[in-house]
Amino acid sequence: QVQLVESGGGLVQAGGSLRLSCAASGIIFFINTMGWYRRAPGKQRELVATITTNGGNTNYADSVKGRFTISRDNAKNTVYLQMNSLKPEDTAVYYCKSGGTFGDSWGQGTQVTVSS
Repeated sequence: QVQLVESGGGLVQAGGSLRLSCAASGIIFFINTMGWYRRAPGKQRELVATITTNGGNTNYADSVKGRFTISRDNAKNTVYLQMNSLKPEDTAVYYCKSGGTFGDSWGQGTQVTVSS
């Protein structure tokens, strides 16, 4: 199985930036996609961004396009989410997810709070 550990969440003012990290361990050879999802209070979990581990193809939710950037460092088995121009509506628990041959794995989540 794959274990995912997120870090980098916190409290930031609107307009500020944060960078989330997701470190993968375990059977990582068969991972082909990694992504970030979030769940805001009272809402369902939604996709934020995904990236393929081989070609680096990316996909973003419309709400974060132009503000967030997902990237990967295959040598460190780590995926990042650079979040700029943060808005109060970005407040949520952010989860890392991996997908591959043996199914999906999720991290425990990291809280991001954006104050107005």
